[in-house]
Amino acid sequence: MRKPPVHKSFLNAFRGVFLMLKSERNFQLELLAFIINIILIFYFQLSNIDTVLILIVSFGVLSAEIFNTAIEKICDFIQPEFDKRIGFIKDISAGAVILMAVLSVVVGVLVYWKYIFN
Repeated sequence: MRKPPVHKSFLNAFRGVFLMLKSERNFQLELLAFIINIILIFYFQLSNIDTVLILIVSFGVLSAEIFNTAIEKICDFIQPEFDKRIGFIKDISAGAVILMAVLSVVVGVLVYWKYIFN
């Protein structure tokens, strides 16, 4: 099987992000949080290091949500009926998202604290 041209691969990847935005409520909420962070970065004029920290954890949450959704879709395809083993897989996949989200909140508090209270 031949690999598609590079531009086609990029288009497919952006299509995947669009499909997430269109169909996944959690991704929509996380993207809203990302947009708020972009606004706060400019409002508080964050340093380069602080900006990078916020962007890393923000993209980390979005990426974790995409992986979680992909795992859930594969599980649903393989086993459409309820199966506790599939439930276990879905739960640990969702656990990765919540861990990344908690980290992002901790980093956000540590970064924004000094801009808000100084």
